[in-house]
Amino acid sequence: MQDMKYMLLTLASLAFFSGSEQAVSQGSGNQKMESRVLSITTTAKYADQRWETTGKQTLHKGTQPTENEISIFVNPPVRFQTMLGFGGAITDASAEVFAKLSAEKQEEFLQAYYGDTGLRYTLARTTIHSADFGSGSYTYIDEGDAELETFSIEHDMKYRIPLIKRAIEAAGGELLMYASPWSPPAFMKDTNNMLHGGKLLPEFYQPWANYYTRFIKAYEKEGIPIWGITIQNEPMATQVWESSIYSAEEERDFLKNYLGPTMEREGLGDKNIIVWDHNRDLIGNRANTIFGDPEAAKYAWGIGYHWYEVWTGSKPGYNNLQNVYASYPDKPILFTEGTIEKFDAKRFQYWPNAERYATDMINDFNAGVVGWTDWNILLDENGGPNHVGNFCFAPVHADTRTGELIYTPTYYYMGHFSRFIEPGAKRVSTTVSQSFLLAASFVNPDGSHVTVILNTGDNNIDFNFYVGDREAEWTIPARAIQTVVY
Repeated sequence: MQDMKYMLLTLASLAFFSGSEQAVSQGSGNQKMESRVLSITTTAKYADQRWETTGKQTLHKGTQPTENEISIFVNPPVRFQTMLGFGGAITDASAEVFAKLSAEKQEEFLQAYYGDTGLRYTLARTTIHSADFGSGSYTYIDEGDAELETFSIEHDMKYRIPLIKRAIEAAGGELLMYASPWSPPAFMKDTNNMLHGGKLLPEFYQPWANYYTRFIKAYEKEGIPIWGITIQNEPMATQVWESSIYSAEEERDFLKNYLGPTMEREGLGDKNIIVWDHNRDLIGNRANTIFGDPEAAKYAWGIGYHWYEVWTGSKPGYNNLQNVYASYPDKPILFTEGTIEKFDAKRFQYWPNAERYATDMINDFNAGVVGWTDWNILLDENGGPNHVGNFCFAPVHADTRTGELIYTPTYYYMGHFSRFIEPGAKRVSTTVSQSFLLAASFVNPDGSHVTVILNTGDNNIDFNFYVGDREAEWTIPARAIQTVVY
């Protein structure tokens, strides 16, 4: 089982070295299909269901639907991008909270995220030295050490590295791990401060490029393979926590003239470099600037993004993703971070938080995105620790006073994707006749098909489900998500 999982992860990753696919037609969308049994898993607010098998349906010969009916149309022969996987960030905050759990609760937590009965995560993100989520700000070198002679990851050995190793073990021995820096050391910046933005000084471009390679080699020496890196977390945001600013041209030139060549010289040319790592609003500008330069683009695996632009539920951000997907089909798009901000303990079971995740995921995948990485996998009962008070939600919280784990609706909604869509799956053409529902479909490497259907309304909805020329009919509950496997 572990060997098969490793093979699928490897194949999914290798698919991107030769570029992600545009739509590939493999036959007529009207080709006949044999009858297929559909297995339906449901999570619903009012029915109090969590990953509950709620029945089976059988596809039968379809008939022409009317415009008054709500219908979902899946066209299996038309396929798009190859999926990389799902995961979350293993931060200092998550590791510090994890260390406070009992041995029994630690094992429960690991299985809940990485085990076969849990979310089955295959991706993980971590930070290159400190971010806001953790007890303090730090780097891996003494201040002023441009030669990196004092470089050490000793800080991470206490909490973060032990959790990462256990997560890898719980995932069957393989996690695609990538890492992001929030800021260079203070002395390398024009503000002499890791916090509050500022820019990397030109004279430290090379030492900072060296820093990434030292991090990768140090982690791999500890038995933690690093699949890739992002150049800078949120390079257009001046935050009260660790942050650093790059214009599109500055990021392009740092990649082209320093980071890319340095990675190759250090024998790390096979590591994947992700650009941007910020919101959807400016993603087109960043893609055009970097991918439009062949000398920079050759070092870039793809582009990452977050969801913190103003949330309106409208589509411009999704359209931006579609444009990048169409413009640069050989550069995969990866969701690298999202979380619900402004923590409030009264909202642990607040259903719209989960619906935001699922709405975002379905629209993003239909726009060409290959994978989804949540932010902190675990936070405490206060939405931290966070050394600047930026408390947020996670899918799972630990009440460190009682030792209990709190599973939010978001955890279960995430599972409707990550438990069923495997690395190497391809997205399948899917349309919905009316906007009452959202849907996205995939075909796994073993040939099984998966459709995720979301109802954010307060009414049960009857609908037709078409696969090619076959159909089934059923009802999705109000405020519910369903995964259909066939």
